[in-house]
Amino acid sequence: MEHIDGVGFRRLGDENILSGPQTYACVIVEMEQLPKNDWLTKELCDLARCQGILILDGKYVAVKGFERKIPFLFGIDYLSHDILHGELYLAEDEVAFSQYFQRLKDLGYRLRIVVADDRAGLKQALNKVFPYARLQLCQNHYLENIRNVLKIRSLPTYQHFFNSLKLHVFTAYETDEEITEGLKHVRENHAGKNFLLHNILADIENRRNELFAYRYFENCPNNTNLIELYNSHLAGRLKTIKGFQSLASARRWLNAWLVRRRTKKFTDCDVKFKTLNRHCSLELTIKKQAHWPEQLTKLGIKKIKFYEKIDENIH
Repeated sequence: MEHIDGVGFRRLGDENILSGPQTYACVIVEMEQLPKNDWLTKELCDLARCQGILILDGKYVAVKGFERKIPFLFGIDYLSHDILHGELYLAEDEVAFSQYFQRLKDLGYRLRIVVADDRAGLKQALNKVFPYARLQLCQNHYLENIRNVLKIRSLPTYQHFFNSLKLHVFTAYETDEEITEGLKHVRENHAGKNFLLHNILADIENRRNELFAYRYFENCPNNTNLIELYNSHLAGRLKTIKGFQSLASARRWLNAWLVRRRTKKFTDCDVKFKTLNRHCSLELTIKKQAHWPEQLTKLGIKKIKFYEKIDENIH
């Protein structure tokens, strides 16, 4: 698993007195011996312990034979930080999202709300598989799109409008009425007769159920910051690999990455999640009497002790 953590083949070869091809072959064997990530979720985890808040995102990876990079979709249960399911798809569309959500459902996950970026087909797929679940769009990315449309970082033209929008609509509110009042304030004081600005306000009004859904779910975030951290780590590892030779090799490596993320202890969780430090995410979802896979023991991944308590600040 050292390779997944970022140790290069040359260093691994030097440490084990192996040639480059021998080192590569040993790494492949180790990855093939790992249990499938979905198997860990299905057989080891008690998903009733999860609160159904899922942060969802995708990372595009290069695979030989495909003209463009293809998406690897994965989701993190917010409170446990556990990656219950991840899969490589040929496109990021309604079909892929439907298959992803269906697999989550088959695994027994009780999805209540998804926090994600705005993606075509995502809402339709969610409604089809989990009709009672809600969608929360990442507010950070939504506001960033507005910044780009208005060229906020390069031109002063709409600075007052944007700052007022961020304060009165996306920050200083507690109720639906206050959101309505915030939109009214920005419209009357900063939009004037500008068609573009009125369109932005109209879009917020039309999508307010998706932009502010998190308020109805305790401990639910309004952004995808958590999974962005995982994406950054994954991007760094993929950069050194520079693409996969086949779908099979891509799926093998990504499965190893998922298993490693779930069994590696946290060290830098912030104040809200500080009790997760010195524990791994699988420890938060594993059944108390789960039988630890022999494959993991052979690879030096020690048996996880059942984590009895999550800090009250999380719940």
